[in-house]
Amino acid sequence: MPSIPPSLPPSPPPYNINQNPHKGNRGLARAWHAAKNSWRGLVFAFNEESAFRQELTLALVLSPIAIWAPVTGLDRALMFATLLLVLVVELLNSSVEAAIDRISFEQHDLSKRAKDFGSAAVFLALLLALVIWATILTPVVTTLLI
Repeated sequence: MPSIPPSLPPSPPPYNINQNPHKGNRGLARAWHAAKNSWRGLVFAFNEESAFRQELTLALVLSPIAIWAPVTGLDRALMFATLLLVLVVELLNSSVEAAIDRISFEQHDLSKRAKDFGSAAVFLALLLALVIWATILTPVVTTLLI
């Protein structure tokens, strides 16, 4: 005879945005506060995250190549986009790491897995940048050498 599943606890009331004290700003005030928070995040990442500083340095070193390389506008945009993507993914990785560390510094398999996923995402973004840059610049370098 099949067993009857236990009854589920009652669902919490639906979320209402008015319950969130952080959602009070609207319009230009919201945009202004978002911009200030974004700037603070960038400054904090620069001051506290060595990987972000390294990838920002890489982007600053490679940017002149993207500007002066004899490539199409679309190629140039792709080159810049991959540099920005690496920085974006690094910021997301750092935020995952900060959230995990906020929960606990204790070693845990799920915490390690979350951090490793973030690291893998950064690696893939760097790999994508390498492939795009190599694909675009190989013909340019070959033409210069011949």
